[in-house]
Amino acid sequence: MKTKILFALLLAGLTSYAQNTTDNYFKLTRSGFNAKNALETTAFVEKFFRVPGNAGFNASIYRVEKILKKAGFVLQKENELEAPLTYRIEKRPLKSNTWEPVNASITIAGETAPLISFKTNRNMIPINCGSTPKGGVTVEVVFVDKVTPSEIEKLDIKGKIIFAESHPARLLALATKAGAIGVLGYSMPKYTQPKVHQTSIQFGSMKANSEVWTLLLSYSAKERLKAACAKGLTKIKVDIETKIYPSQELTIVANLQGSVKPKERFVFSAHVQEPGANDNASGVGTLAEMARLTAELYKAKKIMPQRTLTFLWGDEITSTRRYITEDTARAKDIMWGMSLDMVGEDTKKTGGSFLIEKMPDPSAIWTRGEDKHTEWGAGEVAEKDLFPHYFNDFVFDICKTQGKFANWTVNYNPFEGGSDHTPFLQNKIPGLLMWHFTDVFYHTDNDRIDKVSPIEMKNIGISALTAAYTLISADENTASKTVTQIKSDALTRLKTEFELSKQAIAAGKEVANEKHILEVWCKWYVDALATVNQMPVKAETTRVGSAIKFAVNEIEKQTKLYLLELK
Repeated sequence: MKTKILFALLLAGLTSYAQNTTDNYFKLTRSGFNAKNALETTAFVEKFFRVPGNAGFNASIYRVEKILKKAGFVLQKENELEAPLTYRIEKRPLKSNTWEPVNASITIAGETAPLISFKTNRNMIPINCGSTPKGGVTVEVVFVDKVTPSEIEKLDIKGKIIFAESHPARLLALATKAGAIGVLGYSMPKYTQPKVHQTSIQFGSMKANSEVWTLLLSYSAKERLKAACAKGLTKIKVDIETKIYPSQELTIVANLQGSVKPKERFVFSAHVQEPGANDNASGVGTLAEMARLTAELYKAKKIMPQRTLTFLWGDEITSTRRYITEDTARAKDIMWGMSLDMVGEDTKKTGGSFLIEKMPDPSAIWTRGEDKHTEWGAGEVAEKDLFPHYFNDFVFDICKTQGKFANWTVNYNPFEGGSDHTPFLQNKIPGLLMWHFTDVFYHTDNDRIDKVSPIEMKNIGISALTAAYTLISADENTASKTVTQIKSDALTRLKTEFELSKQAIAAGKEVANEKHILEVWCKWYVDALATVNQMPVKAETTRVGSAIKFAVNEIEKQTKLYLLELK
């Protein structure tokens, strides 16, 4: 009897370990993630021009609620501990009115077809733009070549429309002072290739409650109107209809409670606002399917999370920052954060690549070799801002595993900021961004559902969930394996940096500076390895601690050898 009990306990332990392995989570997520579901939600959300509080934003939130309820999440009444699967919708009055576009068109006088219209270019109306009188206005448009106060003061534009190759928001104050009734502008970054994609307009905004309206033009519309103005006096009919009204800001939060340390958690965030399909309807759709699958696996007892897994949808940065800062007790137990932003790109159409934006490591300061920033641009990172943690390499290696399995291209970029990973990092919480860039349709009205790949969303959903499932139930075996992985990644990185420094010295760079780069990388990885001690749910880290010491010794030893060779 005693032998049978011991055998049963041993078998239970082995079964538990098998369930907690990354390989097992990959099997569950690969077979369970429904790309069709993710695409259908994305298609629903992308129909709307989404601004916090407007009808499209709120419809998107309630669409997610419907998915959560059907999956088995129950509405939270008092607190998150009421049930294993809970959700809540947080409602807050907006300080300012919300806004939504309805319709717009510009027609050159004497022509029947519009120069541009809302039906084809919904980004032509900047956020906060008001309406024209019903039926529109027909007035003279004045092209301004040099946009300076002195040049505009020379022109008679009272009661007319200013047109310039500049963002209209920059002209608003000048136009108002000069008595213009409206502004037409054009502003497209080079990476959007406007001469190729001539109908694209990036969405923008303008000062609220302005007496002067503004509109944005595509490259083709700008060129046509510019040519018309060059021929002489040109009149255009402009018709704009928008809605501006008081509303509430909605955020939806869902939780799968951990069974051992429910206060400790992994938080996923996907922002709802912005009018694009990839940006960020794809994040909303992917995260909704991730939550649905999580509930399904939990109810089938295929996952048994020991820490809490949180899913959040709301206003970019604002909702995530508030989630972290409004409850300091909760914030101190957030162990990881991940932003899903622009995660559905059909890269053959957009030109972008899937990227993991790393937490600040030395590549954000010394960007060289295969490291490179995107067209978004580098952030200002100093050595004091570096954030050593295993999370960078842990998630990247999981994505590489999925990439190898699915023939999926996985890349990374040094830290740049600008999405929902930033509030985590600002509050000393490990945070990563999953995204795509550079995208020729970024922020444009050509970012529509035809540019979205359900396969891409599936690969990202699988990778993100597998990483989260592994971490929220991590044991000593997981941590020990991670130490080995981080050590290997560190030695690979140090070898790369050593070769780059040798080349730099040969090209005339100072030896001391090149040695310093290697020393900073060494320290970053040594400090990152120390954080693995926090990974296991149960603090039985003797074996992990020994593995860390061994790994640190190897890294420091190899760094010293490299430093001796740099002359």
